[in-house]
Amino acid sequence: MARRKRKQLIASLLVAMCALLFPTSSMADDAGLVASVEASHKFSKKLSAGLEAEFRSRNNFRTADRVSIGCDVSYKLLSWLKAGVGYSLLIDNNHENLTYQDDGVNYNNWRPSYWGLRHRFNVTLTGSYKIQRVELSLRERWQYTYRPSRVTDNFDFDEGEWEDDHVRGKGKNVLRSRLQVEWDIPKCKYDPFASVEFHTTRDLEKTRFIVGVERGVMKKHYFKLYYRYQLTGSSSDESNIHMLGLGYTFKF
Repeated sequence: MARRKRKQLIASLLVAMCALLFPTSSMADDAGLVASVEASHKFSKKLSAGLEAEFRSRNNFRTADRVSIGCDVSYKLLSWLKAGVGYSLLIDNNHENLTYQDDGVNYNNWRPSYWGLRHRFNVTLTGSYKIQRVELSLRERWQYTYRPSRVTDNFDFDEGEWEDDHVRGKGKNVLRSRLQVEWDIPKCKYDPFASVEFHTTRDLEKTRFIVGVERGVMKKHYFKLYYRYQLTGSSSDESNIHMLGLGYTFKF
């Protein structure tokens, strides 16, 4: 009976957080999967490092969107404050680009989707505060992403032939601010969590809402299941997307 009540409590918390955090979405929203595998190691009480590989899909789970691998190092400056640096290599499946003539009917140019590389660096500060069994944390992350220049194919409908399309190199700075809350429920194997994260360039580019649960096994294996809704701002060229998240972390 006690176990059933704990499960009902977790379900009620998740439903309540979804209702409070997630806005009503459009039927045109996309859907995808994000799956990650991570290994982390504590060298001391203050110093730790990690390695992570991630896969993402889009187009209602049908199209691979990104594969990435990254590493990070973090150091505990104070009991409540942690600093970190990281690097990720992103292999993106870039969207196709189709343009029209001035009449808005006839095609002009078509650049098919293509795979490309990006390099991402970040510096992070995370502050946390625990109130009994509830932990609040605020993470501020500066992120710089560089996309090298490359040549892709482009079809010119006026000429009826393929041409080289030169994609210029581009750098981008983003400030990511995340507020997260985690619950440690007594005698419960699952720890619920929820967060909201803002991605800001010159304007608010996108907002991510996350709610999920984590379970630890033998203090080394950690499994995570969550739902993420990404709401994009007017300055972003991405669409709103619902994502199912699966994560596994091995701590040693």
